[in-house]
Amino acid sequence: MDMKQIWEEIGLALILGLVLPGIVLQSAVWFSQRGAVPEDRQDETEVREPEHERTEIKVLMEDGTVAVMDLEEYITGVVLAEMPASFEPEALKAQSVVARTYALRARNGKSKHEEAAVCTESSCCQAYRSPDAYLQSGGTRENYEKISDAAVSTAGYVLLYEGELIEATYFSCSGGSTEDAVAVWGTEVPYLVATRSPGEEGAAHFADTVSFTPSEFLAALSLDTKLEMKAWFGPVTYTAGGGIAEIEICGKQYTGTELRSLLGLRSTAVTFTLDGDSIQARTRGFGHRVGMSQYGADAMALQGSSYEEILAHYYRGTTLEKLTD
Repeated sequence: MDMKQIWEEIGLALILGLVLPGIVLQSAVWFSQRGAVPEDRQDETEVREPEHERTEIKVLMEDGTVAVMDLEEYITGVVLAEMPASFEPEALKAQSVVARTYALRARNGKSKHEEAAVCTESSCCQAYRSPDAYLQSGGTRENYEKISDAAVSTAGYVLLYEGELIEATYFSCSGGSTEDAVAVWGTEVPYLVATRSPGEEGAAHFADTVSFTPSEFLAALSLDTKLEMKAWFGPVTYTAGGGIAEIEICGKQYTGTELRSLLGLRSTAVTFTLDGDSIQARTRGFGHRVGMSQYGADAMALQGSSYEEILAHYYRGTTLEKLTD
């Protein structure tokens, strides 16, 4: 190596010795000012956990097995099964809160089942339909997302009365008024009282008429009489919600709930009339009529009511709160 090359290498070393430390220092300052890359952003493809803890619920399925579901996924399935997707979003939100309240109350010690909190039978607990079953039965992706959005947007919210989860009963249609709990189940519940429910006239079962022959009517009520039909019906009293409280038929007393069961009527709000050789039973509403009317909730939503207002209307004196679990 000649002297020229030696001096060139010495010069390069001096330059690197002066410049590189500055670059390193500047880089350190730059990164410190912008902040180091957080650990949770080092892999942007990583799936993040939800901000809230997963709440699970045991559900007794139709085939007898018990499924452990995420609560919010279960609520979506309940609304898919219990309320038409054509209903207004605020009505769907109200249904989501009611279904969640019912499920959590059952899970917290009020279940009808030993092995699960709830079952999928609507006559016992709440109906349930999985998203796959909903779509395979003709439901659209758009309607599924509409219902899912209603459930997700109210996630965690429940109804309380004096700090306790309420008995969140609901039904299809009231026929104009809901009913007192005491009139149906014999127990007074302060937040389940007769309430006006206008705007339901478009419901499929707002009013129905069932016709009975005299022999059918007497057999259903286990009666045997020689009285003329016009003398069969005696005094009748009504409940605050317009249902039959008690009626005398052929000298025997019946409650409205007994008549509904024995005659297979849609509600206890029934009026009997004679039409030639038949008895006409005209009912208003569909269901036990205690709590929230689903068609009434939709009518309120169409008039601009929020889901909070709907719930406050049907469950008097309750509060809407978000639970952490």
